Amino acid sequence: MTYALSGVLQAAVYNLLQNDQGLTTLIGAAVFDALPGGDLPETYVLLGKETAKDASDPDGAGAEHRFVVSVVTSAPGFVTVKNVASVICDLLHGSVPVLSRGHIVDMAFQKATARRIDGAAGRQIDLQFRARLADA
Repeated sequence: MTYALSGVLQAAVYNLLQNDQGLTTLIGAAVFDALPGGDLPETYVLLGKETAKDASDPDGAGAEHRFVVSVVTSAPGFVTVKNVASVICDLLHGSVPVLSRGHIVDMAFQKATARRIDGAAGRQIDLQFRARLADA
């Protein structure tokens, strides 16, 4: 097993989201791996929790990473977060961005959870993806 590819996976996902014109049209540069100080944009994307487990095989070390990308908005209703979540799913499901170390064998959407937050004033969708990585 290796957890050594976690950082390069996060960087690849961040760069893919940050540099997509369709997503930028919807939320600007509001993709974060940590919340910035000060006022937050109305709608933003936050890279969230991750779990990893061994997926090594006779050909080498590898891991399966399950990670969450959250879409958060203070806009009323779910339409805004659903539109942004749709773009993210299209970007990440099946994508194999180049990593600076190792490679992505497969990346797939797993599930989503939509909910009201902040006393029903905001909305959040947590998208879970699975990435199978090989360190070769």
